[in-house]
Amino acid sequence: MTEKQFKTLDEQIEIFKHKGMIINDEKYVKEILLRENYFFLNGYRHLFMNQTSPKTFKKGTTFEELYSLFMFDRSFRNILFKYILVIENNLKSITSYQLSKKYGYRENDYLKPKNFTTDPDKQPRLNDLLRKMKRQIKVNGPQHSATVHYSSNYGYIPLWILVKVLSFGIVSEMFSVLKNEDQKEIAKIYGIEVEALKIYLPLLANYRNLCAHEDILYENKTNSTINNTIYHQLLKIPKEEDEYIYGKNDLFALIIILKQMLTIEDFKNMTIEMDNVIETLNYNLKTISIETVLNRMGFPLNWKDLSKIERSKINEEEGK
Repeated sequence: MTEKQFKTLDEQIEIFKHKGMIINDEKYVKEILLRENYFFLNGYRHLFMNQTSPKTFKKGTTFEELYSLFMFDRSFRNILFKYILVIENNLKSITSYQLSKKYGYRENDYLKPKNFTTDPDKQPRLNDLLRKMKRQIKVNGPQHSATVHYSSNYGYIPLWILVKVLSFGIVSEMFSVLKNEDQKEIAKIYGIEVEALKIYLPLLANYRNLCAHEDILYENKTNSTINNTIYHQLLKIPKEEDEYIYGKNDLFALIIILKQMLTIEDFKNMTIEMDNVIETLNYNLKTISIETVLNRMGFPLNWKDLSKIERSKINEEEGK
């Protein structure tokens, strides 16, 4: 394997030029490359590359277009991160309320193994989870004023305080090992089936981390797929070999999850914000179309209609 060598900003620009990219302002490009990193920007090149000659850019591709897609992804990522954090906070609040009400508010009470599933196949996962939770109490507890306050003044940390220092991933794991009746109580708040929520939560936790670490978002595909929903049907998403082509393991699948877990108002606000950044990108694209980008994201052209689908329509369709 050829060893990768350090390239100066001038050399990085020459690589772009050699591949057919138009550089209109070298000083501007150097500033961007220094600030944002050639490697990360180059990760957005795929839609601009020739199909017949994959190592060259389509005729007319400018650096500004590549940078526009990069900035679009950052803006989109920030929007989704904000609303995933809303769901994270909601889930932590709902879970801590349900479990504290039933099992008590001291960690010696709510962390008892008997409060969780008795499924023998899940016991190793449960034991590992309890160890991780206790470790997070020990490591993260002293770093938060609320946990320090309760621990110092009362000698325990209530679950509704502890969830503040637990990661989304830990809370997602915790849901998977709760007793079925507790899972149902939590899922009922969202109007979602337990099995669907078991799929949604790890996906949300993974997307949260992807957003937090500024990984490429728009073309991300997940290993697991979400179940078919009424939203796939109402949006008339096309199928291939009896499988919906959008909204299964792509970014639109995340949007369908958010539709079900955010409040109506939050989801409408999120849709407006997403539409704004999509329109900005559309204005900046010349070599490729916005439809090409949306297709890579898994977004149907009528994606905005998702925010208009009301509960009454769903009940009507499900009653047929």
